[in-house]
Formats: sequence, C-alpha cells, structure tokens
Amino acid sequence: MANIEYVTLPEAGSTNTWCREHASELSAPVAVRAVAQSAGRGQRGNSWESAPGQNLTFSILWHPEGVAPAEQFSISEAVALGVVEYLRMRGMEAKVKWPNDLYVGDRKICGILIEHSLLGPMLERSVIGVGINVNQEEFLSDAPNPVSMRQLTGRIFELSAELTVIVEEIASYLEVISTTGGREKLHSNFLKCLWRGDGEAYPFRDVKENRLFTGVIEGVEPAGFLLVRSKEDGELKKYAFKEVEFIL
Repeated sequence: MANIEYVTLPEAGSTNTWCREHASELSAPVAVRAVAQSAGRGQRGNSWESAPGQNLTFSILWHPEGVAPAEQFSISEAVALGVVEYLRMRGMEAKVKWPNDLYVGDRKICGILIEHSLLGPMLERSVIGVGINVNQEEFLSDAPNPVSMRQLTGRIFELSAELTVIVEEIASYLEVISTTGGREKLHSNFLKCLWRGDGEAYPFRDVKENRLFTGVIEGVEPAGFLLVRSKEDGELKKYAFKEVEFIL
C-alpha cells in the first residue's frame, strides 16, 4: 500500500485546484481535504454543494505508472470501485452512474472529478477529486436527488477517520492498474457495478441531437464510451462524456 500523506485545509475553493497549484511542492501520493469547500466542481462545470464540516471533500494527487491518455478511464474505474467498496463496508450498496457519479438507488451520494496532466506519451499525474455526502441532512441547492450516508444509515460518522479508510480503499484499487491483468479485472468489476446496467430500458437524452429516447445500456468500452441500444430502432450507439444524459 502506498504511503499517503494527508493535508487538511480549513477552507479551499476547490481541492482539485489547490492540488494543481501546489503540485510542484507535493510528493504524490497525497490526499488534501478541505473542511469547507466554496467552489467545488463536478462534471459539466456543475458546482458541488457541501455544508462546511459535514461531508468529505478531498483530492488525491497521484502519479500513475505506465498509463497512456487512451487508457485513462481505468483510473476513473479504480476510483469509483474504491468508493463503492468503501460504502459497502459501511452498509450501503452503491452503483456507478456513468461516467463517475455514485448512486444509492436513484439518489446521488458521491461525485468524482479527475484531471490529468501529461509528460510525453504518458500521464504524469492525476488529481482525483471526490465529494461524498456524509453527515449532511438538509440539501439547499436545486440538485434533484442528493442523499448522505447519515440519511441512509442513521449514523453520524467521524470525518477524519472515514477519510483515511476511503482514501486507502481508493489507493488499493489504483494500485491494481499497474498489475498484470489489473485493468481487465477493474473493467469487468466496473461493468458489474453500473447504475441502470441491468438490461432494462431507461430514458435518455441524446445531447447532440437534443432528442429523447429509450435505451438499454449494453456496456462501457475500456476507453470509457457508453454503449446504449435504442429501443426505437435497435441501433447501438456509442457516447462520449457529455454526449448523452440520463433522465431521472
């Protein structure tokens, strides 16, 4: 297991931004937590609501080993699976809403935002941002479906202790990437954890065509493309990030 350094900031706009700005001063791996985060970011430029001192908002600065840009989705898979396993340890069954949100049932408990930088043909570093709803009981933003660990379990969690557990779980999955057959194993397990990946038909919106349709998720390619078969015409379509939306 990697020897991980921990940094706690009383407040930060975004821990991902802080890690990028201080990357030259830090020796990866390091986990940076903000007690209060005022400008947390999600996919598509969305903000992340988190009441100060109630949730875990942190970033992991990680140096991938031998990962090419075309293989970067394996990092997303590893991080998502680490969070899934952590939640399972705490009594919650989570699924991965492609590409990298975590849902319990139809409610969002965790968001992940990963940003990479290159050195030659390989990834030099990854900044892995994680926001997980832990003790918050009331959500004031217009996010449609948030839920917290406390709401699901009735328990109050000690954040510092939980941070160590979840970061070490994520790190253990990240280390699998560089092992023989590791990426294939991660991908197989990721597919088993897909939200709405049960063979049933669900509503989607094709963003490019601005069209609603009903489809069945048939998988995710190792490069990260979502495969959805339309119920209307039977066509199997491949979607990149931001090209398709789930309809809740």
